[in-house]
Amino acid sequence: MTTIADRISIAQSQIAQAAQNCSRNSEEVTLLAVSKTKPIEDIIAAYGAGQRCFGENYVQEGEEKVIALSQSHPDIEWHFIGPLQSNKSRIIAEHFDWMHTLSREKIATRLNEQRPDDKLPLQVCIQVNVSNEASKSGVSSEEVNHLAQIIDKLPHLTLRGLMAIPTATEDVNLQRQEFAQLENLYLELKQQYLSVDTLSMGMSSDLAIAIEHGSTMVRIGTAIFGSRA
Repeated sequence: MTTIADRISIAQSQIAQAAQNCSRNSEEVTLLAVSKTKPIEDIIAAYGAGQRCFGENYVQEGEEKVIALSQSHPDIEWHFIGPLQSNKSRIIAEHFDWMHTLSREKIATRLNEQRPDDKLPLQVCIQVNVSNEASKSGVSSEEVNHLAQIIDKLPHLTLRGLMAIPTATEDVNLQRQEFAQLENLYLELKQQYLSVDTLSMGMSSDLAIAIEHGSTMVRIGTAIFGSRA
């Protein structure tokens, strides 16, 4: 039987191979284990295999996990990667280390105001709707700079980069086109802000192309924890 530790090892090997194929150092790419809907026992198993970065999509479920593991596993780095309504922003501000899906000035302002003074600034990525799909959250490519300027002025937030969920497609040319567009946006942002070092894109099915186009963080869930119930 394949264990969670085995699957993490496989994912890390895939990242290493993809990095090698495009002459990148695999240490430049962080594995974010997406643990949404999975029990705390699975997170502990992944932790035992050396995994420290975990992504949650649902506010209240994520809050419960952070609180439950805060004493026994204080070095877990918690990333919120789901949609966020403004009335739930305080939970993210108070409990998470990272927020990947920032796309509105109102949310940025609330997170900044609600971040406790005794915590480090919340690390944030701007979500880009690179495919311009109506069903997806995120700013357009043209709106990235405006939101970045706003975030940069908020003392309790640190702008780290961009996050995107490109089109779900088997069309490799379309994948490359969208990843290349994101890479260019990221490199432009990186030139403007010293804190920018993160391009959060790529999942199990497209991580090789994402890494080829500069991804520094890939989000893998099912391939580590199994299918969601």
